[in-house]
Amino acid sequence: MFSESDLPNMIPVFPLPGAILLPRARLPLHIFEPRYLAMLDDTMKTSHRLIGMVQPSGGKGDDCEQLHVIGCAGRLSSFSETEDGRYMITLSGVSRFRLVNEEGGFTPYHRFTVSWEEFSRDLGKAEKDPELDREAFLDLLSRFFHDRSLKTDWDSLREADDELLINSLSMLCPFEPEDKQALLEAPTLGGRRRTLEALIEYELHGGTAEEIMQ
Repeated sequence: MFSESDLPNMIPVFPLPGAILLPRARLPLHIFEPRYLAMLDDTMKTSHRLIGMVQPSGGKGDDCEQLHVIGCAGRLSSFSETEDGRYMITLSGVSRFRLVNEEGGFTPYHRFTVSWEEFSRDLGKAEKDPELDREAFLDLLSRFFHDRSLKTDWDSLREADDELLINSLSMLCPFEPEDKQALLEAPTLGGRRRTLEALIEYELHGGTAEEIMQ
């Protein structure tokens, strides 16, 4: 487990639209671009093995100039190399961060100075959502999955801890990048769950998520 003193001031950043990472969750990735293969090689030489996941602003490609300022760092916890030189990796979420300045240099990938100060709760114990009505939440989720012809392991969802349930769904549900960003930036687990419910209601019934939450 990381402490605040373990977190570096500068980390490599991997911009990827539609993909978020949350603390204590896991994100599998398939890496094949040469610049990000170089990023992984460099990351494996560090003691912290942290990579920051950030979405491009507006959901554009990772070459766009603007990035969302809030992302989440994950520790490179597993990797395997294919015969043709690609990497299959898993990042284990550690803490969210705020981008401060992009660092220059000769690396082909982004490196940023970051601030962790706003997200000290991410380094603590798994969060609970005392207001979660699990049966009502799963009923809403069931209607959404049926509407989208999605499948899942319902027994595992019923047994999952609050944080694992809400964060996994926030990462996996097929929402737009800006909606994913709202889930990432929710300050508490309960706030994330309420945002998630609003987004599902929006998909099922139309209108705006903001209107539904009022």
